[in-house]
Amino acid sequence: MLNFAVFGNPIAQSKSPFIHTMFGIEADIELNYNAILVDAHEFVSAASMFFAKPDHVGLNITAPFKEDAFKFADKLTPHAKAAGAVNTLYKTANGIVGHNTDGLGLMQDLLNQGVTLKQQNILLIGAGGAARGILVPLLEQEVAHIHIVNRNVKRAQSLLSIAPGSNITVSSFDDLPKQPYDVVINATTLSLQENTPNIPEDVYAKASSVYDMVYLPQPTVFMQAALAAGCPNVSDGLGMLVGQAAESFTFWTGRKVDTGPVLEVLRQDLQGR
Repeated sequence: MLNFAVFGNPIAQSKSPFIHTMFGIEADIELNYNAILVDAHEFVSAASMFFAKPDHVGLNITAPFKEDAFKFADKLTPHAKAAGAVNTLYKTANGIVGHNTDGLGLMQDLLNQGVTLKQQNILLIGAGGAARGILVPLLEQEVAHIHIVNRNVKRAQSLLSIAPGSNITVSSFDDLPKQPYDVVINATTLSLQENTPNIPEDVYAKASSVYDMVYLPQPTVFMQAALAAGCPNVSDGLGMLVGQAAESFTFWTGRKVDTGPVLEVLRQDLQGR
């Protein structure tokens, strides 16, 4: 039996054991997946102990250990290097490989919804770790242009080094260029505090798709603002959660899975149905 786990602190809220158990059933792979609470300064010892056991082959990593996992890995995938963080570790004959599937999960969710990304203008709100993790996957979709808007412009400018020469620009909210954006992605956690970014209403109105990377039982205030402005396609980050898990599962097992059934169950559970 293959053994997997997710490390985090806190961790009780994690949906990963349920998600990967369902993926295992779908792929006909016998596996065991646990959520493990790791003390703040014990990541390296906990990960080393996990991988020292036979058939313990993969870890997912959540807050606050993604940077610890980045340093722990013997090798890094291009997506992990670009993100500067690791959410997936995989034991191989040549050492522990670190990967980041967050951005890939977002791309999978957007494409599953029929959102067009190729040659589209993207507005990315925020310049933290979440934004950093999705830049390269967005560029891989051959988008036309990405504009990053953030309160701290210097922090946004630091992301330009991820893909030098790419068509990425940055600004503060006050200096946001007055141009239409096809897809608007909120990579901040403002919705969790019931706040919205300082974005003009017409930005939402002109966008074909608006995406909030967090999720709540009901539409977030960011989603509500986009809907009120007339955006035709608005979604939260629950599909990204399932998508990044599916990318991890494929990375570990080589098997692709259908995220639809898992997402449907999680959505019903989130809404108390």
